[in-house]
Amino acid sequence: MKKINDDLFGEIEFDMYWSGKTSITMFGKKREVILSIDGEEEANFSPIQREAYTNFMSNMDEIMDAVELGIFEYYEDNYEEYRDMAGEVEADKIAPEISTIKELGNLVIPTQLIIRRVRKNGVRRIGLVCDCTWDTDNGVGVRIENEKVEEVDYQDIVL
Repeated sequence: MKKINDDLFGEIEFDMYWSGKTSITMFGKKREVILSIDGEEEANFSPIQREAYTNFMSNMDEIMDAVELGIFEYYEDNYEEYRDMAGEVEADKIAPEISTIKELGNLVIPTQLIIRRVRKNGVRRIGLVCDCTWDTDNGVGVRIENEKVEEVDYQDIVL
């Protein structure tokens, strides 16, 4: 396993992709998450990948406000279906009725921040992977492009 200390990403290691650790603040809590950077073993990360991470970290409060709102709206659209699947006994544990974004912080835990490869369009792409109480198999993912939340769905959208 190859390890390097990158000027921007810090200590990272390669095993099919580059990974390390970073901290993000979500729902008012600072959490350490896995930092994954798409790239080859040579660690020739593109300037756009570096810019995506720099912009994310510099504008984290603003971006995470949008992420939290996006997840809240996604939850509001889907929680009744999860409650029905869970049954009466489990429904309040896995998909409780909530009215504020802050309450969502008890149901969602960020686990991974992915700096995606650059496509020909030059878009800065980041994926945020979260575990959630209502779907332990699929979790929730947030696709962020050019510092804007583009989609919230199963975590597959960012993997």
